[in-house]
Amino acid sequence: MKYLIILGDGMADRRIEKLGAKTPLMAVDKPYIDSVALNGRNGMLKTIPDDMPTGSAVANLGVMGYDSHKYFKGRGVLEAANMGIEVDKDDLVFRCNILNITDKKIINHSAGHISTEESRILIDSLNKSIESISEFKNVKFYPGISFKHILVIKNAGASEIECTPPHDHPGEVFTKLLVKPLNKNGENIADLINSLITHSQKILARHPINLERINSSKDPASSIWPWSPGIKPVMPSFQELYGLKGAVISGVDLINGIGVYTGMDVIRVNGATGLYDTNYEGKAEAAIETLKTHDFLYLHVEATDEAGHDGNLNLKMKCIEYLDKRIVKYILEHKDEIGEELTIAILPDHPTPVEMRIHTREPIPFIIMKPGEVPDEVKVYDEESAKSGSYGEIEGADFINLLIGPLDTIAL
Repeated sequence: MKYLIILGDGMADRRIEKLGAKTPLMAVDKPYIDSVALNGRNGMLKTIPDDMPTGSAVANLGVMGYDSHKYFKGRGVLEAANMGIEVDKDDLVFRCNILNITDKKIINHSAGHISTEESRILIDSLNKSIESISEFKNVKFYPGISFKHILVIKNAGASEIECTPPHDHPGEVFTKLLVKPLNKNGENIADLINSLITHSQKILARHPINLERINSSKDPASSIWPWSPGIKPVMPSFQELYGLKGAVISGVDLINGIGVYTGMDVIRVNGATGLYDTNYEGKAEAAIETLKTHDFLYLHVEATDEAGHDGNLNLKMKCIEYLDKRIVKYILEHKDEIGEELTIAILPDHPTPVEMRIHTREPIPFIIMKPGEVPDEVKVYDEESAKSGSYGEIEGADFINLLIGPLDTIAL
């Protein structure tokens, strides 16, 4: 038996008046995902514990069967792993957005989805600007893709600060969201990060890249925003836990970084962007090829989440349709090529309601379609229909146990 999880990041939503009180999943045409629901069993999954942040790292770790209380040490360090950034056990690693702040308010978390080429130039300028500043001697920025970068502070130790995810606070005054120490031990790091933010705003305000973006009516990247700090985690491999050789396919550093730390192979697909223009067909084709040599595949598509953060309902619905017709259709039509029976699960990691533009922690709908298993009575896939599914409402590692069977190795 082979196992495939298809995850549409942030795909779940809330009922929207302009859709006739339907959610995007209820309103879109998605015949292939619905066919999986019809031929599988459905339920609701609580992916984010009540005492954990509503981030994709926590949610995806939970879907993979890892206890986020034990293994979540910050998002930045996971993304750094995928980027090949070597960090020591005492280094403090942040995800670092470059974003747009106008009139002291966070306009968006992505500087208008700035290009990778532009943002790399900006990050290089920031590194050069701090070379001679003693306060920042242990600080280094690492360029990533588009607005997503990494900040490392050498020998800073574990975080004792509170950082705010920028995508959770669109339209809010940034000065109210600056880094706060959790105790006296966090004061120096909090001051350092806030000084970096102020410094970046001075450098970026006059940078030619941003002046050109403003002239072209594009959002400038007017500030850095470090968040989700953490230190290097120690995690058991997926194969140790489940006895399966695993792989991940994703266009985002976070999921690939989880793959690195869990010992799964990271499959690179050309044109996998993490946005609506990602290479859907390439991911689908790579999924079939990967399942010929691996027992388990985590196929992640980010596009729906970014559309939710942008508050773009039409784009979110289009991305769900793309997932259906450009990935799920292909996999259903080509799964016999794998050479073994295939169990397929489809779900998001968390809701990203377009009217809120943030992650929320409500349970999400899921499907598991196992060969030879009697389907339940659910006919279509959405947040409401799944509540009637035979799996009921579950949480945490219950999902992976249903997918591949109960753990018989070490306890999570």
